[in-house]
Amino acid sequence: MAVWCQDEAGPYQAIPRPGAAWCPQGLPRRQPHEYVRGGTAKLLTLFRPATGAVRAKGVTSAPNTVLHPWLKEELTRILADLPEVTMPEGDLPALAHWATWLGHEPREPLPPVRLILIWDNLTGHLSWSMARWLFRHSVMPLYTPLGGSWLNMAESLQRIIVRRALAGQHPRNQEALIQWLEETVAGWNAAPTPFVWDGKRRERRRRARQRRLGGSGAALADYQLNAA
Repeated sequence: MAVWCQDEAGPYQAIPRPGAAWCPQGLPRRQPHEYVRGGTAKLLTLFRPATGAVRAKGVTSAPNTVLHPWLKEELTRILADLPEVTMPEGDLPALAHWATWLGHEPREPLPPVRLILIWDNLTGHLSWSMARWLFRHSVMPLYTPLGGSWLNMAESLQRIIVRRALAGQHPRNQEALIQWLEETVAGWNAAPTPFVWDGKRRERRRRARQRRLGGSGAALADYQLNAA
């Protein structure tokens, strides 16, 4: 089951941005103090934590008319690269059944679930036309709760990309912002880093699997069921 995270990073202003730079000691980089409005840019992002792969596009704004066509196009390409489902419906694992995620059987025949899409609960993401397209294309959308954006790994990836692209720089306009962000994404994809969720629940599950020794804090590093 492929899991992708989606988010729209930004808007980022075309103004001098703080950050470290490679400058000779005692000669720090000097940037203009004038506040010139050079426009803003956003970064549409799809991120697969298991592989570290990123699909992104820089835009000047991200209304539904921009986000939804881009998202449909990218998801169509992703689905085309996934293996086809050839097993009978009854033999598929529980995660491939809509009832597992919806809590009930779908109201219309749908193909098996092939991809999980994690994104926030913006009004545009909740539109029925977009949700219906996802369902009919084997994509199950999972919405992060209010105040739970930290559950979306795309945001963590975006912070890394933006810091690498803009820290200590002075983009003059929207075109420079978009170019630097997209070039940084291309550099990331040249050597992607997979992400693993490491929240509190994962830590509790890890502790539960450990075999404690003598009731102390010591535990076997490699737990085996048949260990003496």
